[in-house]
Amino acid sequence: MDGEKQIRVQQKLLRELGPVITTALQDPSVIEIMLNPDGKLWIEKFGEGCVVGGEMTAQGAEALMGTIASCLQTVVTRESPILEGELPFDGSRFEGLLPPVVARPCFTIRKRASRVFTLTEYVQSGVMTQAQAEILTEAVRSRRNIVVVGGTGSGKTTLVNALIHEISVVTPDHRLLIIEDTAELQCAAANKVILHTSDTVDMLRLLRVTLRKRPDRIIVGEVRGGEALAMLKAWNTGHPGGICTVHANGAEAGLIRIEGLVNEATPGTPQQPLIGEAVNLITVIGKTPQGRRLTEILKVDGYDRATDTYRLAPL
Repeated sequence: MDGEKQIRVQQKLLRELGPVITTALQDPSVIEIMLNPDGKLWIEKFGEGCVVGGEMTAQGAEALMGTIASCLQTVVTRESPILEGELPFDGSRFEGLLPPVVARPCFTIRKRASRVFTLTEYVQSGVMTQAQAEILTEAVRSRRNIVVVGGTGSGKTTLVNALIHEISVVTPDHRLLIIEDTAELQCAAANKVILHTSDTVDMLRLLRVTLRKRPDRIIVGEVRGGEALAMLKAWNTGHPGGICTVHANGAEAGLIRIEGLVNEATPGTPQQPLIGEAVNLITVIGKTPQGRRLTEILKVDGYDRATDTYRLAPL
């Protein structure tokens, strides 16, 4: 697409998004924008719950998705009713659905972070307590490996951004290697390398490359496969102070999820002792009626072979 045509398409896209969505996209406190099949637009802000911010017709939503598909050089139709990608003007993640998989068009826009919320702001907004913030700050300072656990849209990435900010403040001389599938993590550290997966280069390959780039800390946006084993080994052999996210509904469920991912790399070979040694802290964030909240922090103090359990202590 040539430059002039691209400008026209993006202008059309902004018109079709409408004033409610474009205003929300420009608001740094907005995290997600959601259109339900009933036409209601829901907006979630940092530290708050979701509120209805407006409406969009089914025809308007379908036209918008068609324009986004054009920008992404793909199509979305009843025969191909799922549209995934990034908005071309700001990188926000777009996930849209058309009938027949839904009654009427719906979509979710997860904004790419325009600013980083600090741990202090987490406390001020009520997402976490002062005691929890102090625990996380000390974990960063003492180079503990932190696993951030939560469900889809729970705020894991936003919390990791806050922890990365804390690293840049507490240890500004550290070299950070950040690996992610899509560009979501924000890092203000002076000495950093950010790597993204592609169709031909997966996360495991990037982790192996990372080890040859002399990192002080290794941060993985989301662990979702056998690369979990390589990450744990890296954390455990000279690169402490890492962070990753895992999809799970609680701290212990997060450990079980990691076990399953590690098993993809070494089927039938339990790696609980390695997990118990490499993972030092599990932080759980989730959605509540009042908004996102840090619900649990567990210290992992190894794996007890005699009882076949992790030694866990709530903090």
